[in-house]
Amino acid sequence: MFRKINTSNRFLAFSLAIAMISMGSCVTDENEVPKEEEELEDDRWVTLVGAFMGDAPGDGNGGTNIYAISYEDAIDPDKEFNVFDDGTPVKSNRTARLQVSEDGGTLFNIAYSGENGGEYAKFDIRGGSNYVQEDVTVNISQYAGTSPRWSKLYNGDKNGIAVNVANIVANNAEDATADFQYYRGTATVLDLDLQETLISNYKTYELPLSAEEELAGHTIFRLDAPVLNQAGDKLLIGTWMRKYDPATGLTESDFDRLGTKTVVVDYPSLENPTIITSTQADGDCSGYRSNVNQLADDGYIYQATTRNSNGSHILRIGSNNEYDNTYALSLDVALGLTDTYVDAWKYVSNGIGYALIRHGEEDQGYVVRMDLKQKTASIVQGVPNDPDVRFNQFQGFLVSGDDLLLPISPLGQDGNIYILHSQTNEVSIGAKIINKPGNHFIGVF
Repeated sequence: MFRKINTSNRFLAFSLAIAMISMGSCVTDENEVPKEEEELEDDRWVTLVGAFMGDAPGDGNGGTNIYAISYEDAIDPDKEFNVFDDGTPVKSNRTARLQVSEDGGTLFNIAYSGENGGEYAKFDIRGGSNYVQEDVTVNISQYAGTSPRWSKLYNGDKNGIAVNVANIVANNAEDATADFQYYRGTATVLDLDLQETLISNYKTYELPLSAEEELAGHTIFRLDAPVLNQAGDKLLIGTWMRKYDPATGLTESDFDRLGTKTVVVDYPSLENPTIITSTQADGDCSGYRSNVNQLADDGYIYQATTRNSNGSHILRIGSNNEYDNTYALSLDVALGLTDTYVDAWKYVSNGIGYALIRHGEEDQGYVVRMDLKQKTASIVQGVPNDPDVRFNQFQGFLVSGDDLLLPISPLGQDGNIYILHSQTNEVSIGAKIINKPGNHFIGVF
């Protein structure tokens, strides 16, 4: 319904509009941290994601379904949704690695493995199972393989970064008479223009460690979890380390780990790769299906480690693109547990983040609230405490202001979307989500 505007007020309305636009242009910074911190509109689409079982319950290898609901419905406990019966599949041989635009209206996907592995496509989200794919796609498999790791940068949905390490061999692989010096692979860093659907840049290079580390058989096995620093001029990429026995060429599972390492490259040129090392932890910082490197509103990049010798840690990297080796949050110490393992985590606001963890020999998942300023952590009450809760393939959180949306259900059972109020440590229950035997929920975007 339209209403009439008094002609005499048109000039005033126009002047106010121009002033508001001018004010916005003065304060907008394309590198400001990140837009998810804003409170979301009630009619914003929220994409609920579920993973089908393949051969075993909870393996998530049977494919991925998605379903779009409004934010208002997502936080309403009187609503219920069935992503497995009513949703639409995402093209991917295994669990898809999804990204959604900041306004919730566009879905980005790179198919993971299979005949379409490496194919990037984007979809217009129109509600329910209605995701309309754009005509143009691009395949990055010839550069980053058919199972690329990638993340969307928080720069206004302009770019995504895909990374890969391939062909790890010894320097003397083709000449047994030469002295062994190192195992290295070829790293690829690829910049994907999400709006124009094209590869805007890519670089390949080796990533050498110190001579001493390489002689012992250490190498960077995998890259993942790229994040752009606050200045927008450096890309930081998480690593997964591996060690080979130089005498046999076999991988070692029990070895003295090196300090946690991150690769830093210039952006947008992707040149000048360097490696920085933490003295506070020795775990990997590549994550699994979600980005464990988070740019916070204080300008630091906070990083979760896994496979640490004494449980997962939260580390931080400063504006100088170096580890702050005066800082570390040990979840083992903070929670009084042993061998904590961060499956996924998300920064919310004002120093508060939430981690999805398991610990010891257990597979059960727990939600942990972390105060990164005080370096404290506690297990969240008010969410399901069930041995069949799993977060091992979790991908997506949704932040609205100080709130975090999180779908939780025991494996194969119905659950709910939970709203975690970061500043008060309170929990609200949102929409009911219907499950199927062997399936689980892996995110909301």
